[in-house]
Amino acid sequence: MLILNLYFELLKTPVFTVEDVNKYYDNMDSARSAIKRLMKEGMVAKIRNNMYTCISGETGAPVANRFQIASKITPTSYVSHHTAMEYYGITDQVYYDVYVASETSFREFEFDGYTYRYVASKDMEGVETPALSGGIRITNRERTLVDCVKDMDKIAGIEEVIQDIGSMKRMQEKRVLKYLDLLSNQFLYQKMGFLLSEYKEKMGLSDEFFDTCKSQIGKSKRYLTKDMSSGRYVDEWKLVIPENIYNMKNGVIEDATI
Repeated sequence: MLILNLYFELLKTPVFTVEDVNKYYDNMDSARSAIKRLMKEGMVAKIRNNMYTCISGETGAPVANRFQIASKITPTSYVSHHTAMEYYGITDQVYYDVYVASETSFREFEFDGYTYRYVASKDMEGVETPALSGGIRITNRERTLVDCVKDMDKIAGIEEVIQDIGSMKRMQEKRVLKYLDLLSNQFLYQKMGFLLSEYKEKMGLSDEFFDTCKSQIGKSKRYLTKDMSSGRYVDEWKLVIPENIYNMKNGVIEDATI
């Protein structure tokens, strides 16, 4: 196959492997040689071992976006947490860490200015492939919300999570409750109930939703986040929360009243 013809065929696949190229050769050595030539000509870029993408002749940028790359790292990888928030347009900030959940681990790597970070996944509940997305696998909005609240001390941070929640619209509460039930974590029910109560009407959440959360929190009193120097106690959710929690920006509490 002529190298230019191969390039135009590969443009149809945002992320491809040597095995994909071999479909046009039926000879692995020839496939590898073809990729090397395309890379030498600046028509293909190597993402990581056996992961490649074409370079656009119009923009000079990789054809595959970070969401497509994340979805192809392993057979079970998918976009999650704050990166999923970005995909849905819930956050207006661009982050250069791409969070990728997978049932099999992978070594973190950098490509085109982004760092792909591994997050352990135990199930594929709530993972979807949006139509016309070019093969992106991603958690739906409800699963993304649950994951971000669950891991806010590890990944996004409380101020980012609160800003994201404030930008979200109606949620399917049955989905949220399903994911909470799968995780079966008392602390998560506490955090979720408290954080969403401020946006009850906006998200279209029922009293029954919060009653369910309260029924699962037990008797333990906890700090909402580990990064606290002072706070106040909310008896309804048995949580100690930061003062002026809804005026936090970049980890700093601004002078304002709730």
